[in-house]
Amino acid sequence: MSVRSETGVVVTGIGVVSSLGRDLVDTFDALCEGRSQLSRPTPELGEQSLVEVVSQAPDIDPAEVLKPPIDPGVDRFLILALAAAEQAMTDSGLRVGENADPERVAVITSTAGGPLRTYEEQAAARRERGRSAVSPYLCPGMIPNMSAARIAIKYGIRGYSLLLSTACAGGGQAVAEAFRLIREGEADVVVCGGSDAPLHPTVAAAFVNARSLANGYDDPTKASRPFDQDRNGYVLGEGAAMFILERAEHADARGAAGYADVIGWGATTDGYHVTKPRPDGSGAAACMRKAVARAGLRPEDIGYVNAHATSTGLGDIAEARAIRAVFGDETPPVSSTKSVTGHLMGASGAFEAAATVLAVAHGTLPPTFNLDQVGRGCELNHVRGKAYRTEVRAALSNSFGFGGHNISLAIGTPTTRGRRLADGTRSDG
Repeated sequence: MSVRSETGVVVTGIGVVSSLGRDLVDTFDALCEGRSQLSRPTPELGEQSLVEVVSQAPDIDPAEVLKPPIDPGVDRFLILALAAAEQAMTDSGLRVGENADPERVAVITSTAGGPLRTYEEQAAARRERGRSAVSPYLCPGMIPNMSAARIAIKYGIRGYSLLLSTACAGGGQAVAEAFRLIREGEADVVVCGGSDAPLHPTVAAAFVNARSLANGYDDPTKASRPFDQDRNGYVLGEGAAMFILERAEHADARGAAGYADVIGWGATTDGYHVTKPRPDGSGAAACMRKAVARAGLRPEDIGYVNAHATSTGLGDIAEARAIRAVFGDETPPVSSTKSVTGHLMGASGAFEAAATVLAVAHGTLPPTFNLDQVGRGCELNHVRGKAYRTEVRAALSNSFGFGGHNISLAIGTPTTRGRRLADGTRSDG
């Protein structure tokens, strides 16, 4: 494996919110043990949309995460983003203005749908009661860039900020852009990740009508079945994941230990269809090759691939073809953690990158659950049934989005002097 001479870009903090809860240790354990919390929707959501299974994050009181004064009408995707960011900041020990220069800290966030619930509710209020019923807080409560802006406001961040919206690739692309910003010397620290809250009737009904969602399962925890021959769609989910990415020298100077490094990325566009991937997986394969090459590695250096695999017929086959095209018939171990979480949409890329970071940090590969019989065309070196321990020096996290956006992140061992795990265990080199 090649030695990386450029400055390390290390993950020093992680925050997650999903149907698995808000605790990082419990989340990774649940991914490894298959403790799914996929469930039936609320009666209102089920009756209005006919969605059968959802992945619902816990309720969060806005007062818990918003900086006072608390204005009404803040969309749920913002609350989820702020909750994940707060966890990541606490996890990293970063204190802007104390151990980090506010002008050298940046924020890059992503969302696929953003504030759809808030806009729908306010549009309904206007139709029913007229102009005066529309909240004056509508715009700052719903515009997508507010996930980046509110994080910056809360923590006094004054560096570069950006909101990305590249569908389900957005969370991964936020991490890639953060990596680039640090490598180019524009920031010492970047808060980055994604959030989404699509569980409301209009969006759910659209996916039901498009026949995209899993259905027909008596046990909702069995509905998400990446690569399985009986898969019939994904489980719509909400959540958020945020990272503190940091220049390794900056982390060392303040005594922070790293989970893992982001060591490379690759991005391509299929240029093929608004929802379907290229059947041969060539766009996805190209992005994985770029990630491996940019990290200074060879395909044989990759010890794990966290697949995008959503549990759809076309998507899972195309990704399997892409992985085989890059690695040959003897692929690295592959799994899809969506079997436990469902599809978190614009948050999925960041959440699954977090799972990949923890897999590298712990040397433990989370499996694909519900993979009872591998579907035709999905043949890979699948991690199935149970997690297993192995040293992972480099891994890939794949995310692909509507419109043909492809992103692959390369994750490697940390370059900070200290190395840590999700439970706070630390070792110093």
